[in-house]
Amino acid sequence: MLEHALLYDARGQPLLSGRLNASRDWSEVNAFCHRVYMPLATRPLVAGSDPNATLRTLSIGRIVLSRFCFGVPTRADEFDPSSGNIIVVNTMRGGVRHPLTDGTGIDTVAGDSYVVDCSRTDYWNIANGDDLQFNLTIPHKLMEETAQRWYGFVPEDDLWKKRLVFGRGHSPWLSLLDYATLSVDAQNNRISSPLIEKRIEETLCLELLRGWAECSGLNLETGARSAAPRYVREAERLMEERAHEAPFVADIAAQLGISARSLSEGFRRFRGVTPHDYLTARRLDGLRKALEEAPPGQTVSSIAGARGYVNLTAMTAFYRQRFGETPSQTLRNRFSRL
Repeated sequence: MLEHALLYDARGQPLLSGRLNASRDWSEVNAFCHRVYMPLATRPLVAGSDPNATLRTLSIGRIVLSRFCFGVPTRADEFDPSSGNIIVVNTMRGGVRHPLTDGTGIDTVAGDSYVVDCSRTDYWNIANGDDLQFNLTIPHKLMEETAQRWYGFVPEDDLWKKRLVFGRGHSPWLSLLDYATLSVDAQNNRISSPLIEKRIEETLCLELLRGWAECSGLNLETGARSAAPRYVREAERLMEERAHEAPFVADIAAQLGISARSLSEGFRRFRGVTPHDYLTARRLDGLRKALEEAPPGQTVSSIAGARGYVNLTAMTAFYRQRFGETPSQTLRNRFSRL
């Protein structure tokens, strides 16, 4: 599994032709690590040894995929937390040693998947020199957005600080990665459909979140959502019910008998987002549903206007960011099915 990842597309055409894909120069290897992962420190464990590195990378949405190895025994540490990135290391061959949450270490072997949020905890690894890794670099913010969208809350640092192995052998996670890489087209080294690319990005984040939480003992279905105070849950209900009216957050707070500041603090603490961001997402969800159910003759302007949208340019930008396509594309797809 993943044997041909970032080497060939599904048709057997070579990927990343004409790019720097290997190096024996430490400056090139370190520049690759800083760009693809984050600023970090590396040192060979055999003094004076040169790397024999594999350096292959491309992106699916905001996720950076890389096929990588130093090619010599190397320690990497001092990963920069300000970069805000999560690293997933999928060992393809050889062995890599990583820290666990309890302070011990673990040696991952072929088929093992390890995750660490470098924005929340320290990280180091030791590659044995015979290893090959297929890595993912994922912004922490993207994982928070995924958790909020699918489960209604953002897990606290009890989850993000967990450094652990969440998959072994021929796991569903590795099968998903294999599918994702086979979806890349060699012609432009990316997935040709923005909508499919967005969906694959979302699925990768969701499956990682599920596996991470499961191995951490966190039930995402009941998680922190039930622990939120009643006014937060009531505000969510009102925002969902009134999304089509484009209500003001201050009006929602007043209806609940609390200040807008208190509502904002409650959302930030228990949901990891602002009330405005939550309402924006619910309005966009409602707009998409309206577009998907629109009768013939309706336009994006008429549908969006009826839901309180005035600045259609800004709305389109937010819509594309959330759904991977424009409102016009959603509406055309609707009419093409009629």
